[in-house]
Amino acid sequence: MFRTLMVTLGLIAMSGLANAEDSGEKIFVFIGGKGISRCELDLKTGKLSEPIPVGDAKGAGFLAIHPTGKFLYSVGETGTFNGKQQGAVTAWALDPKSGDVKRLNQQSAGGGGPCHITVNKAGTHAFVANYGGGSCAVLPIDADGKLVEASAFHQHKGSSANKSRQSGPHAHSINLDASNKFAFVADLGLDQVLVYKFDQSKGSLEPNDPPFAKLAPGAGPRHFAFHTSGKYAYVINELDSTVTAMTYDAAKGELTPIQTLTTLPEPTKGNSTAEVVVHPSGKFLYGSNRGHNSIAIFQIDEATGKLTAAGHQGNDIKVPRNFNIDPTGKFMLVASQESNSVIVFAIDQKTGALTPTDVKIAVPAPICVKFLRKTS
Repeated sequence: MFRTLMVTLGLIAMSGLANAEDSGEKIFVFIGGKGISRCELDLKTGKLSEPIPVGDAKGAGFLAIHPTGKFLYSVGETGTFNGKQQGAVTAWALDPKSGDVKRLNQQSAGGGGPCHITVNKAGTHAFVANYGGGSCAVLPIDADGKLVEASAFHQHKGSSANKSRQSGPHAHSINLDASNKFAFVADLGLDQVLVYKFDQSKGSLEPNDPPFAKLAPGAGPRHFAFHTSGKYAYVINELDSTVTAMTYDAAKGELTPIQTLTTLPEPTKGNSTAEVVVHPSGKFLYGSNRGHNSIAIFQIDEATGKLTAAGHQGNDIKVPRNFNIDPTGKFMLVASQESNSVIVFAIDQKTGALTPTDVKIAVPAPICVKFLRKTS
């Protein structure tokens, strides 16, 4: 039996944050990497508390928080689980008062090397992208937060122009639209953002018509983000260091590329991109460069969805695999993987510029940053 939990993440994990600047409220920050760490962000000052390891995860990788704030899910970037060529997804009980986590159970990701996970707004299913296996899966979530065996699985097929990186499929992220009716999988190996129709009652994924949006040969789409309006979407391309803006037809689940810009101020040998995030205001887009070691800043034309390059910030950053913006839009936390740190930048609300705050905490090889509002 599954229980549909129709409480959105916006209401549970982010509600009440509009007045956080005045109240000095603190929220939890969960960081995935070699394990799971927890700290607190002061939304008035941008200061971070010292990180504390939680749970018993040795390699947590990417994280997702359940809409109720009571469960956390993590993927381990492994190729074997239970003696088979597949990765694992772990469910954790999460106390939104203390921030403590406790392992609940594990399930197969269906494919090797799971690298990204998200949970739908109803809290009924977890969605997993398997980089190594080139596949995606849907795992039902039971009422107690535990994961159930996959209700849907799709093995991608094909290749693309970059023979060393695109000889086969590599699903790198999976996201849902605001209606939770369509799922989008950025596949680096295929140069496609695949689109699936999601049926919550069945936990099924079926290819959409059209089944994908095509990117430039050798682009290597990695992560994906919707604009706050729901009218546009953005994919950051790892292999050619670009970001592509797309319009979105919510009725059809159709993406149409309209613009592609470089994430670099000048050509940088060995650079690859990683994360892409839309500011909560809808005015700015950010993407991370590994090699150039910077966050690229773009301003968004909210009438068209198109981008204008607006600079870079690289202070103290080394291989920014992931970053996130707090729900108030004041601060960006950058997971600087190879400097083993999480760095805080203040965001200019008029220009989108990033200013160093001199706040930095030590975390072993951080690769994911997630926020959760504390409950009293």
